[in-house]
Amino acid sequence: MNNTLELLKELTQAVGVSGNEDNIVSLLKDRLKAYGEVTVDSMNNVFCTFGEGYHFLLDAHIDEIGFVVTEITDDGFIRFSACGGIDPRPLPATEVSVWGRKELRGVISTLPPHLQTAEDEKKAPKISQLAIDVGMSSDRIKEFVSLGDRITVRRNFTPLMNGLISASCLDDRSGVAAILMCLDELKNLPCKITVMLSSQEEVGTRGAKAGAYAKNVDEAISVDVSFAYTPGCEKSDCGEISNGAMIGFSPILDREMSRKLVAVAEKNQIKYQCEIMNGKTGTNSDVISVSENGIKTALISIPEKYMHQSVEVADTADVEGVSRLICAYIKERIGEINA
Repeated sequence: MNNTLELLKELTQAVGVSGNEDNIVSLLKDRLKAYGEVTVDSMNNVFCTFGEGYHFLLDAHIDEIGFVVTEITDDGFIRFSACGGIDPRPLPATEVSVWGRKELRGVISTLPPHLQTAEDEKKAPKISQLAIDVGMSSDRIKEFVSLGDRITVRRNFTPLMNGLISASCLDDRSGVAAILMCLDELKNLPCKITVMLSSQEEVGTRGAKAGAYAKNVDEAISVDVSFAYTPGCEKSDCGEISNGAMIGFSPILDREMSRKLVAVAEKNQIKYQCEIMNGKTGTNSDVISVSENGIKTALISIPEKYMHQSVEVADTADVEGVSRLICAYIKERIGEINA
C-alpha cells in the first residue's frame, strides 16, 4: 500500500487542468520511458508502446477539472469560469492556486453570514458572482496572470483510515496509477501494449477521440472512476468503495469483454462489482469504441466518493485491484489467442 500511496500522491500533486496538462505530461513522460517508446501528440495525449502481436490499448485520462481566468478587475479581483464539471456549492471561501507566470495563492470571495440576506442563505452563488482575492492590486496581478490561465483548488492529499485516501483529482489520476502499476508485468508478455494517457476528457473526451485513431488496436480497456455510495445517493446508481473494481456493462461496451473480465476476476479471486449503464458511460470508452471501424472496448472503474470535489475519496486496495484485473485479463486473452 505504501508504494500505491506514494504514486497517487505524486500523480495528484501535478497540475493538469483540461487543455493545459503540460505538468502532468512531463511527469508521465519520465515515468513511461522505462517501458517503451514515448510520444506526445498535438492534443497532449501521452503514449507509450511496447511489445509485438495482439494489440491492447490501455486508456486513462490525465486532465482535471478547474477554472479559467476571464477577467482581472480594476479593484484587484480575478473573475473566472468553469473548466469541466464544477459544482459551485462549496466554492465560497475555498483556497485556490492561479497558475500564471508563477503560482499565486488566493481565496474565493465569500459574503460573511452577518451581511447575507434571508434570500442569500437559501441558494449557492453562481460562479459568475464569485471572484478570487490574491491580495494584489490589478496592475500587480497582470504582471503574473493572463486571461485564459488555469486555476485549481488547493491540492489535498490526506491518508484516511483503512487504506482510504482523500485527494484532489483522483478522477482520474487513480486510473492512471492503476495502469502504471501493471506495466512491469505487462512488458514481458507476448503482445503489443499501447498506453494512452489522454487529455481533455473533462471537456468532452476530446483527447481520446483523436488519440485512439489509427492505432490498429484489437481491444481497448478504459480506466476511470465511478460513483461510490454515500448518504443521499440511490444505492442502485452507485458502487461501494472498498468492494473492488467496477466492471462496466453498457450497450456501447463489448459484452464479451465485460463477461470475460468478470470470469477473470472470479478465477483470480479479485474483488469486483458490476456497473450497469443503459447507454453512454460518460467516459473515454464512449469515443474509443467508435474510433475508426469500431474498437472492442471495456470499462473498468474505481469506486470514488465525492467526485469533482477537492476531497475525492478512494481506496488504495480498489486501485490495486483494478491493476491486477487488467494484468490477469490480458494474460488470459493472450493465452486464448496463442493456444
